[in-house]
Amino acid sequence: MDAGGFGASPAVAFMDLHCHTNASFDSLADPLAVVRAARDRGITHLAITDHDRIDGAVHARAAAIPGITIIVGEEVKTAGGDLICLFLDEAIPPGLSPAETIARARAQGALVGIPHPFDRYRGSVGAAEDEIRALAGLVDWVEAFNARVVFREGNERAAELARTAGIPGVAVSDAHSTLEVGVAATRLLGDPSTPAGLLAALASAQVIPGRASYYVRVITPLAKLVQRARGRGRVRPAGTPDEAGE
Repeated sequence: MDAGGFGASPAVAFMDLHCHTNASFDSLADPLAVVRAARDRGITHLAITDHDRIDGAVHARAAAIPGITIIVGEEVKTAGGDLICLFLDEAIPPGLSPAETIARARAQGALVGIPHPFDRYRGSVGAAEDEIRALAGLVDWVEAFNARVVFREGNERAAELARTAGIPGVAVSDAHSTLEVGVAATRLLGDPSTPAGLLAALASAQVIPGRASYYVRVITPLAKLVQRARGRGRVRPAGTPDEAGE
């Protein structure tokens, strides 16, 4: 019998590609609590991307909480600004050039994205827009909407970069607490559980913007102090002093 055009529809995934747990120097959020909060808000695939570490993500994935897929990622502080790397087996050390960081990620079969490229308050890659645009040709996505970017202009410029560079733009929470995770997300067609699956699904990326209350962000400075007292400050490049990070 002719199917008459009725075939299997692609699966729909709701993904947050950027969030933090207490493995980061600036978060106190328990990894499993973050995962449960994301799942309860409708996120089907969550990338945990702690600063220069993957142990929180590995722990969350090993817990195998039903109803959500965890992807091990890292927000890497390169010598030229931050990059997001997903599907990692080993952490990439901070302080390398963006090109070397990308090369090390690719050697693991990982995907790479640019977080908050025009956020004036954080470690955005590139000292000038032409540098960012050149780097965009080497990555798989750009954060077209980051829920923690304070000024709308930063997200608008990021969305324009994605359009003009011809690469997918995604929305992320960049959560540092359970209150924020999943407030912004990306709708995808397909199964983004593997590097090949996510790469294919990114072609269908649909931005779902959203924000948590600005008051939530007062937790971040407190988290830095607490983590510093616990001896969990920012991971430093080899050979540099262990000083308080931002």
